[in-house]
Amino acid sequence: VQLVESGGGSVQSGGSLRLSCAASGFICSYYDMSWVRQAPGKGLEWVSAINGGGSGTAYADSVKGRFTISRDNAKNTLYLQLNSLKTEDTAMYYCAKAWYDFTATRGRGTQVTVSS
Repeated sequence: VQLVESGGGSVQSGGSLRLSCAASGFICSYYDMSWVRQAPGKGLEWVSAINGGGSGTAYADSVKGRFTISRDNAKNTLYLQLNSLKTEDTAMYYCAKAWYDFTATRGRGTQVTVSS
């Protein structure tokens, strides 16, 4: 099982980024997937999740209305569109092979830095 995140970067407040997570070693469509993040000096924070078929999603209150999770099971890829970014969104973002489980398999992460 391997998860590889990409798409992070440095943007100004109000900007946008699109994160991707390429999955391999398992059939992505069989599993719920999620994004979690960790800001400097803080613990893991659950951000969003999507069910295997892509029909069900959920978001943390802190990102609702600004972030959109999606998946392309044909490509075994998970996405997170980040809009209206705020400085408090600065964190390492990880995709995880679960709906809500901080012990689930994660990738190495992609860094998002938002400056004012």
